[in-house]
Amino acid sequence: MKVAVVGYGVEGTSAVKYWQAAGYEVTVCDQNPALQLSAGVGSQLGDNYLGGLDQFDIVVRTQSIRPDRLVGARQITSTTKEFFARCPAVIIGVTGSKGKGTTATLIAKLLEAGGHKVWLAGNIGKSPLDFLGDVQRDDLVVLELSSFQLMDLDQSPQIAVCLMIVPEHMNWHPSMEEYLAAKSNIFKHQAEDDLAIYNKTNPYSTQLGEQSLGHHRPYLDPEGAYVKEDYIWYRDQQIMPVSQIGLIGPHNQQNICAAVTAIWDLVPVREAIMKTIRDFNGLEHRIEPVREVGGVRYYDDSFSTTPETAIAAIRSFQEPKVLILGGSSKDSNYDEMAEVIAGANIAKAILIGATAPAIQAALDQKGFKNYLAGPTQMTEIVKMAHDNAPAGGVVLLSPGCASYDMFKNYKDRGEQFKAAVNAL
Repeated sequence: MKVAVVGYGVEGTSAVKYWQAAGYEVTVCDQNPALQLSAGVGSQLGDNYLGGLDQFDIVVRTQSIRPDRLVGARQITSTTKEFFARCPAVIIGVTGSKGKGTTATLIAKLLEAGGHKVWLAGNIGKSPLDFLGDVQRDDLVVLELSSFQLMDLDQSPQIAVCLMIVPEHMNWHPSMEEYLAAKSNIFKHQAEDDLAIYNKTNPYSTQLGEQSLGHHRPYLDPEGAYVKEDYIWYRDQQIMPVSQIGLIGPHNQQNICAAVTAIWDLVPVREAIMKTIRDFNGLEHRIEPVREVGGVRYYDDSFSTTPETAIAAIRSFQEPKVLILGGSSKDSNYDEMAEVIAGANIAKAILIGATAPAIQAALDQKGFKNYLAGPTQMTEIVKMAHDNAPAGGVVLLSPGCASYDMFKNYKDRGEQFKAAVNAL
């Protein structure tokens, strides 16, 4: 049997190992002509990497490859589909436009605090196929699921969580309708005994969640976990004060409510939940504290690649802020972000990258002129932020845009920011 793995990153590497171990003849199809592969792996590289797919029994797409690009393929699968088909344990799937990684990680930590054996995977750097052979029936699996992974998924997790949905990846999905259709697969194939958890305050999330045949348990609603009078509640039980939460920002209070709603039936121990939420400070590059210099605190929110995430970060701080904005385009609209900036305590906005002119135009339209054109090197950008930061303020890298014009990816952008801050 011949298998083609299309796309070769973390996910593709895992797929090659998995299908090779199962006895398949594996060929990697990738656009990079200089790709170095291990012995025994075939290759179809360069401009024609998607040609002749009909010669393979199975074509495995990695998530960056749209299914409709695999012309002629006889059978298309993915690492996500294969895992769902073979996993013996209950799967808790988490999707949304932002907050997936944070929420999935918190769910895993809460379950571990409740005594469960938990496996965590997704866009957090690990492919679930790497541990599939070790998963036992009584374990629990938590998967972060993007629209790319969900697009052709024909099974849904037994516990499905949908966070806030906003327009995202519009340079990959041709329409919002397709984006929502992809996300809907997290609920669409659920059975009557399954559990659908969705954000009751977000119309898109609610629209998708209501497609589930399973039990509906909305959060930010008295049916699940919610915030009231500066406390986290689950239904009629008061869990803990918001002031004790380790994560920064109101948007993370929402993520906590989603996580608590997801695990409540499995970890009904209030003390374990409280301790885990207190101790969890979030993931790297998500409003990550870097350092305090001269009374100014620096935060790395490089994972912010949409205007909505930049808005959430801005609203996480009351102090005067120097905000570093901009990057490569994802065809986003900056009007709402500009309006929030105009009404927030922004000491200075530093505009960088290819989207700087578009962001500047949106700020001008809202009457906000307190911005500077940023340099092209991160060390100089951080120096400009340092020079303009008021005492007691915050310097916040929350670009609201992708990173590919100036950096390898959001991680590279965040690492360069942290290095420059630590060098001050």
